[in-house]
Amino acid sequence: MTPLDYEYLQKLLKDRSGLLLSSDKQYLIESRLLPLARKAGLSGIGELVQRLKSGSETLTVDVVEAMTTNETFFFRDKVPFENVRQTVLPQLLKARANRRSIRIWCAASSTGQEPYSLAMILKEMLPAGWRGEIVATDLSQEVLEKAKAGIYSQFEVQRGLPIQMLVQHFKQVGDVWQINPDIRGMVRYQQTNLLHDFSHFGVFDIIFCRNVLIYFDQTTKADVFARMQRVTEPDGYLFLGAAETVVGLTEAYRAMPDLRGVYTPNAVRAPSLAPIMGAGLMKAVARS
Repeated sequence: MTPLDYEYLQKLLKDRSGLLLSSDKQYLIESRLLPLARKAGLSGIGELVQRLKSGSETLTVDVVEAMTTNETFFFRDKVPFENVRQTVLPQLLKARANRRSIRIWCAASSTGQEPYSLAMILKEMLPAGWRGEIVATDLSQEVLEKAKAGIYSQFEVQRGLPIQMLVQHFKQVGDVWQINPDIRGMVRYQQTNLLHDFSHFGVFDIIFCRNVLIYFDQTTKADVFARMQRVTEPDGYLFLGAAETVVGLTEAYRAMPDLRGVYTPNAVRAPSLAPIMGAGLMKAVARS
């Protein structure tokens, strides 16, 4: 791979996904795109770049998806889900007593373990007559199709899922496990680009946007936070990954003092750069 090829791929991934690759990530490009090039019948990265320059949209999407690692598992990191169960949801149940509904957005849902984990909590805690709705979005249509099916291997259900929840909410089908229809029915999946407008989803009580923005530049992060603030209820909550923060990036949210990784909207709207930002697909190169 020549320096010019790498420069082209850096710009392509930044423009199309917001992903910022430093100068020392050539090995990552090669390890993930060489198999894709060979699958497409191309000799290597150089020929792949030439095909991309010719305007192959299908190949461009494949390249962006190939640079994505969809690492996830049920109740990942435990603490965010404990905060939902013990603090956030009890407060929202009081605040939404008249409306009797809770809306959650999983902004990088991958293969579905995160939204289904939240759905199981809602199933357990929502009183009779309440409605729980989870909107789950991701860049990759492939992972969304797996999420919609709700079918997981023995290894996948053993990662973070308590045995009692496995027995209660899943049915074993041969060597795999499928989550029950009542839980699947609480989640609506849609392919979505976070760099584009997402206001049509409506307003949410809880937003999970964990381990997504960590590889993006400051301007992109601030813009996404500003637009997320507009779809967060004034008394709603934003959950970020353990290594992520809004501090020093935006005034859109403030940290909850006793809840690590949880933020609530500030009253003043933060400015958005959406009108001047390029089109793209939104995904981090890694979710860990």
